Amino acid sequence: MLVQTKRFTIAEYHRLDELGFLQKGNHEERTELIRGEIAYMVAKGIRHTFCCRNLLDELSTLIKGRAILQCQDPILLPTDSEPEPDFVILRDRSDNYLTGHPTTDDILLVIEIADSSLNYDREIKGALYAEAGIEYYWLFNLIDNRLEAYSEPYRDAQGKGNYAQRKYVLSHQAISLPPFPELQIELSKILPSITE
Repeated sequence: MLVQTKRFTIAEYHRLDELGFLQKGNHEERTELIRGEIAYMVAKGIRHTFCCRNLLDELSTLIKGRAILQCQDPILLPTDSEPEPDFVILRDRSDNYLTGHPTTDDILLVIEIADSSLNYDREIKGALYAEAGIEYYWLFNLIDNRLEAYSEPYRDAQGKGNYAQRKYVLSHQAISLPPFPELQIELSKILPSITE
């Protein structure tokens, strides 16, 4: 027997949300649309929340007046995808994105924070971001307590995306913030220390 799954367009996904199909009980579950499929996001643990809080504070200070910081909100990508990365640094736009969610042309850097979702964020979402042509993707790997910085997106002969460059930045090191190379982030201010 051949099994078929239903893939949704972004418009259909939004309509399902409006009709309440993406809600469970009395609260709305966090979902995102990945290649037309609805993905339910895992609950955030303490280390994820710790890293997210630190990163929000650090990035807000660093990019103020240079770009827009978006936290856990949708971006629109080709292939019927509307992921909600932990952070996105966006080009400043006069309408402050009131007329629509950011698209690939607006995105300067996508950041995910991962522990239990590490393989998903690395393989599925990383490929999605590369296929969309997002130049820089950072993955805060809480399992190994490091940053994986990806750049130079490409598509292979089958159209699958990946990044040509991957750099590991350890918890005691610093990295320049693309596209503002004069700005540095010290990972010791972001990642939990080994004893925490």
